[in-house]
Amino acid sequence: MKTRYFLFILAIFLLTGYSCKKNSIINPNANLRLAFSADTVLFDTVFTSLGSATYELRIYNQYSDDLKISSIRLIGGESSPYRINLDGENSTEFYDKIIPANDSLFSFLRVTINPNDLNTPFVVEDELEFITNGNTQTVKLLAWGQNANYIVADKVVNIGGEPYPYHIVADSLETTVWTSERPYVIYGYALINSYGTLKIEKGTQIYCHQGSGILSWSDGQLIIDGTAEEPVIVRGDRLETYYNDTPGQWEQILMMDGRAGADHRISHAIIRNGTIGLNCQSALKATECALRIDNTIVENQSGYGLFSILYAVEAKNFVIANCGFANFWAFGGDYRFVHSTIANYWNANEHNNNENAVTVANYAIDGNNEPFYYPFRMEMNNCIIYGKQKDEIKTVFGPEADSLYTFDHCLIKSEKYNGNMAGFSHCLFNLDPFFADQMKPDCHIDSIASPVIGMGNPLFGNEMPYDLDGVSRIGTPDLGAYQYTGY
Repeated sequence: MKTRYFLFILAIFLLTGYSCKKNSIINPNANLRLAFSADTVLFDTVFTSLGSATYELRIYNQYSDDLKISSIRLIGGESSPYRINLDGENSTEFYDKIIPANDSLFSFLRVTINPNDLNTPFVVEDELEFITNGNTQTVKLLAWGQNANYIVADKVVNIGGEPYPYHIVADSLETTVWTSERPYVIYGYALINSYGTLKIEKGTQIYCHQGSGILSWSDGQLIIDGTAEEPVIVRGDRLETYYNDTPGQWEQILMMDGRAGADHRISHAIIRNGTIGLNCQSALKATECALRIDNTIVENQSGYGLFSILYAVEAKNFVIANCGFANFWAFGGDYRFVHSTIANYWNANEHNNNENAVTVANYAIDGNNEPFYYPFRMEMNNCIIYGKQKDEIKTVFGPEADSLYTFDHCLIKSEKYNGNMAGFSHCLFNLDPFFADQMKPDCHIDSIASPVIGMGNPLFGNEMPYDLDGVSRIGTPDLGAYQYTGY
């Protein structure tokens, strides 16, 4: 009896609820109009043949009755480069979509642009048409297309047990030149083979996909030859605004041991948002070449700015800024920096406890937990080494290998070292250099109160008589890569 009574009450409750439910009313008034989250959907520049990111367009019914959209379609139809996604379905047209009262409908838009003969960006347009109760409304769709040279891996090599997918761009005894005519988009590694050379001309833009980069194999040679007016840009291939300052979007520029007379050279380049900006390693044999850098910025790397094992590196007018671990990390080798700025105010989520801006060592621990040693030599002249750590220089030295370092006319953030110690000459300690923007980063000097103004040694200033912006530093050089110009 109790069970029958319960079922009887439940049936009455359900019938009562059903009878009280309001019937949906679709309003046929032709004066009613949809509202949209945007009247124009503007896409970031899209490489031809590659799809864009997905953009959301929200469609609103602002009325107290339901609305039926009898037609949603791309004016360009099947030939349109755009596609719409509604309710998980991709198409160019949809019919009889109902939006409940005071509710909305989500649509998602993508664009894929076919290549053409143009080298400069070009506009690709279409319109999204909505017909509701005989009333027609449109939303404009606008994207910039950019043709590119695509480097796509077709082989794999193992380095240190890790697979590196690659495509040879400069084979043995071959010199390949990349020009600024069209950007280069790299999937995998663009590999310079032994005794091959890749020259990258001024103004060239290089976009690396996730896990991609440039690899100079043993005895290969990389030459980046930008100018102040037209630097070479190396960055990730995501062009949406959100990714402008997102680190770790691509892998690295990796240079292995090289041959005598074939130094790697990087001039007037901007290398951003990777994992390791410049990775130079002499692993297969003792390198007979050097990496020579001038007028270059490496910034916003999720790992290291300049990572070096047993290499020779000379860097002038060089900025390494804001890296997740160390800006400059070296084990063994020979290094010389002139008018360089090494600044680390890393604040991304991955590694809030980043290492010192400069970490150098003359020994490491092998697979058997035994130390092995290599000589280390470094000099820094007219440089700035600064950041948010108490000590921005860390040395890991053992007595079994020669180690020599000198800091001449430098500004250094350190509680461990001071000007009375061997290796430090005419140095300033723990004084704010007054960078224009620590987090952006922008390492220009932005105040006449900066202690670095006029404190450089003119002998080193004469090596690089113009700063990274082309401003003269002859006579009274400031420390770092930039002269103060705000007098």
